[in-house]
Amino acid sequence: MKKPWVKKLLKGLGILFGIILLANFGLNIWLKTQLPDYIKKNTNYKVSYKSLSVDLGTGNILATGITVNNKNPQNTSVIGFQGTIDTLKISRFGIYDAIFNKVISSNDLLLAKPNLNIILAKPKDIKTDKEQNPVNFENIKISNGTIQVFKHTKQKLLAVNDLDLFVENLQLTEETLESRLPVTFDRYSIKGRDVFFQSADIYTINVNKITTTNGQVSVDGFYLKPIIDFGQFIKKYPKKKQLIAATIQKMDFKDVLLKDNKVSLKNAVFQNPDIVIYTTNAIPDKVKKAVGFELDLEDFKFNNATLQVNKPNGNKLLFAKNVNLNIKNIEFSKETSVEMIPLRYKDFSFSGKEVEYSNHQDIKAGSIVLNPQKGDIRNISIVPNDSKSGKTTMDLKASQIVFNINKWEVADKRLNLDIKDVLVNQVDGTIHAGTVKSDKKSDFSGIKFPVLVRNVTLKNSNITYEKENQPLTLNNLNANFKNIEFNGKSDNSSLAIKVKDYTMTAKNFAYKTKFYNMTSGLLELNKNNVRIDRFAMKPLVSRAEFIRMIPVEKDLYDLEVNQIMAKGNWDLFSESKFIHATNMTIYSANANIFRSKIPEDDPKEKPLYSRLLRSIKIPMFVDQLHLKNSTLEYEEDTPKSSGPGKLTFTNFNMNVKNLNSGKMKGKPTQVDIKIDCIFMKTSLLSVNWGFDVADQSDRFTIGGKLSNIPAVALNAFVVPYMSITATGTIQEMLFNFKGNPKGAGGTFNMKHKDLKVSILDKKSKEKKGVLSAVANIFIKTDSGKFPESVVVEDVERDPTKSFFNLFWKGIEDGLKKTLIGIDIGKTKKTVEDAKATVKDVKSSVKDVKNNISKAISNPEKENEKKPEEKKGLLKKIFNKKEKTETQ
Repeated sequence: MKKPWVKKLLKGLGILFGIILLANFGLNIWLKTQLPDYIKKNTNYKVSYKSLSVDLGTGNILATGITVNNKNPQNTSVIGFQGTIDTLKISRFGIYDAIFNKVISSNDLLLAKPNLNIILAKPKDIKTDKEQNPVNFENIKISNGTIQVFKHTKQKLLAVNDLDLFVENLQLTEETLESRLPVTFDRYSIKGRDVFFQSADIYTINVNKITTTNGQVSVDGFYLKPIIDFGQFIKKYPKKKQLIAATIQKMDFKDVLLKDNKVSLKNAVFQNPDIVIYTTNAIPDKVKKAVGFELDLEDFKFNNATLQVNKPNGNKLLFAKNVNLNIKNIEFSKETSVEMIPLRYKDFSFSGKEVEYSNHQDIKAGSIVLNPQKGDIRNISIVPNDSKSGKTTMDLKASQIVFNINKWEVADKRLNLDIKDVLVNQVDGTIHAGTVKSDKKSDFSGIKFPVLVRNVTLKNSNITYEKENQPLTLNNLNANFKNIEFNGKSDNSSLAIKVKDYTMTAKNFAYKTKFYNMTSGLLELNKNNVRIDRFAMKPLVSRAEFIRMIPVEKDLYDLEVNQIMAKGNWDLFSESKFIHATNMTIYSANANIFRSKIPEDDPKEKPLYSRLLRSIKIPMFVDQLHLKNSTLEYEEDTPKSSGPGKLTFTNFNMNVKNLNSGKMKGKPTQVDIKIDCIFMKTSLLSVNWGFDVADQSDRFTIGGKLSNIPAVALNAFVVPYMSITATGTIQEMLFNFKGNPKGAGGTFNMKHKDLKVSILDKKSKEKKGVLSAVANIFIKTDSGKFPESVVVEDVERDPTKSFFNLFWKGIEDGLKKTLIGIDIGKTKKTVEDAKATVKDVKSSVKDVKNNISKAISNPEKENEKKPEEKKGLLKKIFNKKEKTETQ
């Protein structure tokens, strides 16, 4: 027997169940008859259907033959629906919210064969508009649908045919598309055809077919097309830098998620993309605008892509075929979007063929392979295409560039780069130095310094560097640079470079200037040693051409050196350049110096050697400089000379101590030079020369000794230059001078014997007997065994002449005082008087010859008036002349 409370409970449950059944039955009748009117009156939509059933207990709704429209199509504040649905199934419909809150919500929505146009609501002002979205479906399943989504402006945003879709936790709104995602969801499955999507007012995206299998999305026939042409784009978007067009044969994605304004997907693969980017001259705002969404891409691949970037004028800037790109773990966010490289990634690899880049020159590479660990570029060519730009250009070919990287990463918005090694193989061509400096300041703010390159090797190359039509060529060049460090200068103008160690060899060196071709057989250089073999500096023009080409007098050199070697330590690449050679030796130099006095004098001031050394900008110091077993010839001609005069120095040996620029701390600045040679192939010459580079007054001393000079040895110089020959011997010449830029003075001593001169006719080079006899009257033929020194003083320097001109003036003054006498003024007057007498004699002879000529041509007149008889010296000379002519 049942207890009373049990009966009451069962009775209550039965009544409740009956009420529910009656309510459910009544609700279904109400829904079928009254729901469309209720929806029409209390919502923004009009709905009709063929059948409808509702389970009040579960909230499940099943409807067929549905037609839906907006009650007010002009109301853009709510989402609009227009179209038909074959079957609608809703699970857990929120009846209470629909009745009392006017919000349609459901856990699950199934649409079979929908043909719908969806108009998104106008974006809301988050600060002022708090109205809740009137439609909220967490999970949507669509089968065989045709869907079109429009913006509130009626502009088509999305369209798809034959759509089979499942989306979990869908949120469909229209926020500002540049900063928010219009659609977000957790999981999905999709299949469709003829997909259309339009972003902003610039592009449309078309997809032929899209399918999903086990989380893998496949897209066939992807097209990104600009809506407007390039000209319209520039006018409408003056701040945008580029316009893109792309065709992709196939795309595959896996596990695509759109949630919390974040796009996540795995294994994105793009097959055979063809991408064209049109660039503009726009200058965008300096401050980058952070994006409002994030991208998390596990793996991204471009397979067999073709990429082209066009300049604003339509010409190609960049082109590449067979491009393959793989990037792993891509992260794109609000934080990274404002960095120099807006993506973060774990790893990447890149390869491409027939790569071309063009700015003021065309750069091509047969192939490129690159990843964060290494790179390999093959068959490179660089060709100038704008000869009028004035920029530095290269006309080069290289077989290969290979490099390995220790570190390539972005940290604190800056690129951190550490390169292990670089190999450049078989470079051939020319680098043309630019004539125009760029006013554009470099921006290295995105680079973390120092940038390190541990090792650079250049192999088997032939490179010419040309500046101002002066090419420098290095053939069979091999070089190695170790521990290169790049740092930005404080003013951000350029890069500062430091090189810890280097070696360089070239089997053939050539440097061509306007007048010379300089060559060498071997060049070896490192930070501690230099070796140059078979160096030559040969004129490219003849002496006559050289004289015609120069506006003012200038030396012409012809030089050969067997070998140049130096040891020490120097830095030629960093900002703190210096040269310190402990020993430098020049072996077997053969130098000829020619100067013509036919061009005008150079009016520029010629600084002394101490000042020239002081003008070297970098610290330079050579402990010992040796010139060994060399020959020096100096030739000079004048407009009145018949050929150049020549001075010859053979077996030339020179030692220079402390050759310096006065800028190396702790080093002496006094330069001491010692020269030993054979003068004019007959006489020993020793010279000691010294000066202090740090001495701003440029004082110097020079002294020396010349022994056993046959006077005839000087004829090679004085005959063509002064029309004089000399005989006898200069047994010893001693000089000791001090000077400065204003002049020089000192002592001069010469011991000579049987010294005589002959004055020659400038044209015929025949001896002038009378003038020679007069000249020898005043010359001291013998100096005696112990000649006294003469004082050389007040020798004034011509600042437009060289140091050696001043030195020669001192020698000349000593010669005058030694050969002619101390009272040069008186002697000069006597010589001038003698020259005047000889001139009178020559004039008288000329008059007699004229009279004889007249007598022969007109004997009658001559008989009428005979010339007066010559008297004195003129008579003797005249008679002597007549006698000579009758013989």
